Amino acid sequence: MPVSATTPTPSTVTSLAVRSGRTIELLLLVLAVGIVTLAYVAVNLTVTGELPTDVWWHVGIYAALAAGLHVVLRLRARYADPLLLPLATLLNGLGLVMIHRIDLVPGQLGTSGVASRQLLWTGLAMAIAAGVLVLLRDHRVLRRYTYIAMALGFVLLLLPMLPFIGETVNGSRLWIRIGPFSFQPGELAKIAVAVFFAGYLVSTRDALSLVGRRVLGLQLPRARDLGPILVAWSLSVLILVLQRDLGSSLLFFGLFVAMLYVATERTSWIVIGLALFASGAVLAWRLFSHVQSRVTLWLDPFAPDQSDQVAKGLMGLAHGGIFGAGLGNGYPYITYYANSDYIVASFGEELGMVGLFALLMLYALLVERGLRTAIGSRDGFGKLLAVGLSFTVALQVFVIVGGITRVIPLTGLTTPFLSAGGSSLLANWIIVALLLRISDAARRPISERRQDPSIDAAERAEARR
Repeated sequence: MPVSATTPTPSTVTSLAVRSGRTIELLLLVLAVGIVTLAYVAVNLTVTGELPTDVWWHVGIYAALAAGLHVVLRLRARYADPLLLPLATLLNGLGLVMIHRIDLVPGQLGTSGVASRQLLWTGLAMAIAAGVLVLLRDHRVLRRYTYIAMALGFVLLLLPMLPFIGETVNGSRLWIRIGPFSFQPGELAKIAVAVFFAGYLVSTRDALSLVGRRVLGLQLPRARDLGPILVAWSLSVLILVLQRDLGSSLLFFGLFVAMLYVATERTSWIVIGLALFASGAVLAWRLFSHVQSRVTLWLDPFAPDQSDQVAKGLMGLAHGGIFGAGLGNGYPYITYYANSDYIVASFGEELGMVGLFALLMLYALLVERGLRTAIGSRDGFGKLLAVGLSFTVALQVFVIVGGITRVIPLTGLTTPFLSAGGSSLLANWIIVALLLRISDAARRPISERRQDPSIDAAERAEARR
């Protein structure tokens, strides 16, 4: 029977079944920028009673940055997940609004300029994310640089320990400063370590999960299989402990355990990880005075003769109540580091529990889309890398929100996309760019993938298996 003009062929069925999602992404971006614009207007009208011209400049520049990244996706990653960019844009924009609001402290209106610097970092971060999407046509290329990524991660972690350029801030040696420029290289180190973990685990996952001995009911792999990744993780955590950055140590430890569990599907790693975490936490509490002080703040934030940061943050959350004091009507600037470490408490005071839950839902959606990308990825390296990057964001949000709400002791991590600070913003936009690249490969129709010369025999063999 001849095929009529209206009968779809297999190739057209494939292209019709998989939509690029770029139109949906554009509509969601317009909505995200619109919410950010309304928040800017509300803050300025509440605090100053007027709309300065620089507000429109901020909004216009931010909208142009989001639109530019959307155009890059249309040209270079048209099948990328349509929700990742709008979610990151909305979170980043709300962070700019709150930082701008804290700049408008009564008696110091518009003098600090932190929001302007954050906007410059946003532009740089989104430009680098666009560069990642343009230059990295295939995420599997990163697998070739597994051990180079490990070495790069170590170099980035060690930079703050060097004389002359290393800088100690609030008791932790995490920063490098060259003239007026300062940066926290550990934020980029977590991406390099995630690439190394993904590349090594995808090559050794069979040996790690099937070969080894059973000890007390737990399946333990051979030392030669686990050795390289265990050494890499141990050195990373040791360096961070020497730098007195236990928050990042927890982040690297969680990343290590999560990716190892996903690669091997062995519950024993969760048990071993929790045991190591508990013993390490007790040891850190015994050895480090600043850990002891943070545990004391966790147990009794209102105790005398100690920092009142946690107490002020809790009182700010209590002042916000269910629906919040309203943007511009609270007193978030009373808490130390209200625009960075404690920006979640600032949102909780002015938007209330409802607004704070809405922010957490945005993060949950961002992580869910990253995990969905991992599930849809056709190669093992992409699966593990997407899981690692998504888990990094999830664990970082849990640690900072848990510390502010006294679920766990407070650490020095920043809230992704919201907190003031260029290092964290740059790293998280690179994470989004990598997830977009992996999701583009995962959602691309088979008919178009067969025409792509970047698809190699290794991926096709893995797909057949």
